[in-house]
Amino acid sequence: MSMSTPRTGLIKALRQGHRKACISASPSSTLGRRHSSHGEHFNEPSGLLFGELPRKDGSKRQREDWELLWHVGMGGSIVLALGIFYFRPDTSISTWALEEAKARLEARGDAAKYIPSADSRIQQ
Repeated sequence: MSMSTPRTGLIKALRQGHRKACISASPSSTLGRRHSSHGEHFNEPSGLLFGELPRKDGSKRQREDWELLWHVGMGGSIVLALGIFYFRPDTSISTWALEEAKARLEARGDAAKYIPSADSRIQQ
């Protein structure tokens, strides 16, 4: 007796049971089932922008208390993030290598500034 025989029988039984459950289920019972949605969540369209009635006399709308705070907070955080990004320290490896090379040249006593020789200058 092999080990695969009981497993195969179990798998066949599960498949047949699943088929029977799918065949016996009516469409109304499967369509009405919503997984933890607790019913329909649909707002009927009213034709109003953000649910506000249009003003007929042309007056401006009154701001709510949170709007000015939101605009100042959002704008200020964007300006702060841009400032931090612009003035961030240069941590690239090429900058570090240049500073390290200059420090080693100065420690050796050589000039860190490139001075072209007379032979390398372009003749006019």
